Amino acid sequence: MAKYRLMVAPNGARRGRGDHPALPVTPQQTAETAAACFAAGAHALHLHVRDDEGRHSLDAGRYGEALAAVQERVPGMAVQITTESAGIYDVAAQLACLEALRPAAASVSVREMARDPGLAARAYAVCQEAGTQVQHILYGPSCIAQLRRWYRGGVIPETMRDAIFVLGKYSPPVLARPEGLAVFRDATADLCLNWAVCAFGRYEQACLLAAVAAGGDARIGFENNIETPEGGLLADNAASVAAFVQAARDAGHSLKECRS
Repeated sequence: MAKYRLMVAPNGARRGRGDHPALPVTPQQTAETAAACFAAGAHALHLHVRDDEGRHSLDAGRYGEALAAVQERVPGMAVQITTESAGIYDVAAQLACLEALRPAAASVSVREMARDPGLAARAYAVCQEAGTQVQHILYGPSCIAQLRRWYRGGVIPETMRDAIFVLGKYSPPVLARPEGLAVFRDATADLCLNWAVCAFGRYEQACLLAAVAAGGDARIGFENNIETPEGGLLADNAASVAAFVQAARDAGHSLKECRS
């Protein structure tokens, strides 16, 4: 059966500890969560940081603090930063974040970059220069069409072939369903993408199992879902990771060997 890589997204841009008391907000909380998730089977961390009021931030200094905390606590875990705007940041701010950090890995929304094509080209060029592993966030067919145009036009380097398919929505809430994967796979069949899936809502596990069975990777965590498949609250991110790893094992799938 399939082998897969598993990333954990433990907080996201919108939820706080009022939504779940185990959702990490500070660098130390994030580092502790990362360590527990790594022990449970997650290969990598999708990192968001917050300002002093707990709001989503793209501040390079805050990222530096969180990256250092995670590196100290769990040095073997790969870390991907987000450039998500969350309705707060423009493309100039996203570019500034990438320029300041030059991270090892970053998720970049094609839809958000398309708000300023000139700056988008600079952002992808900065990532290419820095060796940043870019994962394109794809929300649907329009994002895939834009990605395709930018490959043809040379805006996005041909080598940047990592993508994540987003099933469902946070707001307005739309529960992800496994059958939603087919739209993405059909629309990207000729692009030779290294793809993963994240899924909003309590059917997250079923969606990710479908992704792994189809040859993709998975991203799990409280950014997308805080519920068990039955609708109860998950204990924490590590419990979510452990439950998925076990479900995947029961289905005959196994984790790839961890690479730092």
